[in-house]
Amino acid sequence: MARRIRYDAWSATDGKRSRHDGDPAWISPWYEPGFGFADLVSSWRVDTEAGSWAEIAVQRGGEQRWHTLAHWESGRRAAHRTSLGDDPEVDTDIWRPTGGADAYRLRVTLHPSSRTGRLPTVGCVGAVVSAGEVRSTTSAPLRRAGRVLDVPRLSQMTWAEDGGRGWCSPTAVSMVLAHAGTLPPGTDSTSADVAAAAAEVADPAYGEGNWSFNTAWAAQLTGHAFVTRLHDLRDAERFVDAGIPLVVSVAHRRGELRGAPTRGTAGHLVVVRGFTAGGDVVANDPAAPTARSVRRTYDRGELEHAWLHGSGGLVYVVHHEAQALPSGGRGAWLSRR
Repeated sequence: MARRIRYDAWSATDGKRSRHDGDPAWISPWYEPGFGFADLVSSWRVDTEAGSWAEIAVQRGGEQRWHTLAHWESGRRAAHRTSLGDDPEVDTDIWRPTGGADAYRLRVTLHPSSRTGRLPTVGCVGAVVSAGEVRSTTSAPLRRAGRVLDVPRLSQMTWAEDGGRGWCSPTAVSMVLAHAGTLPPGTDSTSADVAAAAAEVADPAYGEGNWSFNTAWAAQLTGHAFVTRLHDLRDAERFVDAGIPLVVSVAHRRGELRGAPTRGTAGHLVVVRGFTAGGDVVANDPAAPTARSVRRTYDRGELEHAWLHGSGGLVYVVHHEAQALPSGGRGAWLSRR
């Protein structure tokens, strides 16, 4: 089956209000992507305050059961934020419906703060679904003109003594937030507090690499951040041309990605900041030992293979209101909104 990807999202006004276990809940419309899908990763912008929190769940078409994806609470000391491990169809941040699914809807249950009684605010909720095999050949570059975005360099290894060896995701997100000019007050591109970023996305059941949690934090700062999958590096080039760097999830064995600071990895996040005239990938790799050595140039075929076969082409898209998404997404993102 040819690769199929579809991302869609809904604002608070698109869904309906209901109640779940006595608490108010927002429920999206039913959505049919047009193909049977094998997995789903959700993204959201849900603002919590003073101890309020939200439960994000998904339901398959024709099924009564809801599958809880996460409990979300923002902040560095969030008591309720966690993924859950009691559903065999949910693997941290991925829902893999047994036998696949043709339709779904999302639910956000709002839990009030025990101190103020205030509820979370739903801004936007979406999901990417996919099916089919990733491409097995290296994509041809879109053009023969190099372009590299000016993305600040941060190394997670600077914070190794504090746990930074496992902080590739919040370090990568901090770099694209710095590029967007939306790092939290009191930080800049050279002094970003990666330990603070890690605390904002920490999942006690998994660590700091929860895809949905990282984009949920970024969405609070930029207004727009989501997880999706792309077909190949030609899609990534479209984002770079639009001035938007991407965070990509890769996995590779030792020697399969020449020039990488890691000898091999089961999962790692890297910033794609540009392309050479020949189509190779200019990246910021947070696993580099120093900020100065973060910039790397990777062979196009090796990086694309590590990305597509490692995570199915998963990316974080982080941008602010003034940055329009490119066209040509083939369903992988919503350029019309």
